[in-house]
Amino acid sequence: MFPWNDGFHWTAGHIIFLSLFFAVVLTILTTLVAAIWHTVSEFRENRAARTSWKQTFEALPEEERRCRHQLAGRVLSRICDNAFDCCHCEKYTEFAALPARIPSPNPGLDYSDKLLYHRAHTWVQPQEDGTFTIGLDEFAGHLIGKPDSMELPAKGNRLESNAIAWRMKKNGHLIQVRAPLDGTVVATGGNGDGWYLRVRPQAPVNLRHLLHGPEVPRWLAGEVQRLQLQLSAPDKPCLADGGVLKPELMDALPEADWDGVLAATFLET
Repeated sequence: MFPWNDGFHWTAGHIIFLSLFFAVVLTILTTLVAAIWHTVSEFRENRAARTSWKQTFEALPEEERRCRHQLAGRVLSRICDNAFDCCHCEKYTEFAALPARIPSPNPGLDYSDKLLYHRAHTWVQPQEDGTFTIGLDEFAGHLIGKPDSMELPAKGNRLESNAIAWRMKKNGHLIQVRAPLDGTVVATGGNGDGWYLRVRPQAPVNLRHLLHGPEVPRWLAGEVQRLQLQLSAPDKPCLADGGVLKPELMDALPEADWDGVLAATFLET
């Protein structure tokens, strides 16, 4: 059936067969090359994202790199050296077994025990279908209010934990929001929906790096304190009576150093 076989003769049937055969082979080879190229490109992108995040993490002030177990009072003092990747922390299980020893302060913000929090101020909520909804926490919401514009990833896009998930603009300032977990975008929302992304995570799912329980209020209290120092102005307080953050602070205090505030809030350098 092939020209290199003894006794082969060209016929109309042979031509049709060989045309179909080589078309299938070419399709398979093209698909294989495309898959390899996609895998290599994705690997490079993921590696670049991880490298970028590690460099960003190492440049953060020590106060911003406190271990979650210090936040919960399980240890007196400890600085994370794993770029908040608790999944690979050799001490996690040992420290997690200790009781929380410091009473949780009231940060003046609403938070839920049903949500998991990323330190770049996103929250994560598991859904019954195995996906996870992602939104901005109340701290970030008080800062930004309603964004002027948004650039959300398309459905089907892959997210890399700690890489940039979506971008927003407010009063001329660019806000880059980090992804709290790895996964594929299956739906997008917006400010008016109360959430921004719905993601199907990569299996197996490990959310150990996200904050929850007694870790959250002390972390948020520290963030409020940091914000007060950054926006300190006797004639323009950033807290309302009772110690609660004012809403839409970027509109209320347009002359503040918002580039510095946003960089600290969303873990940029």
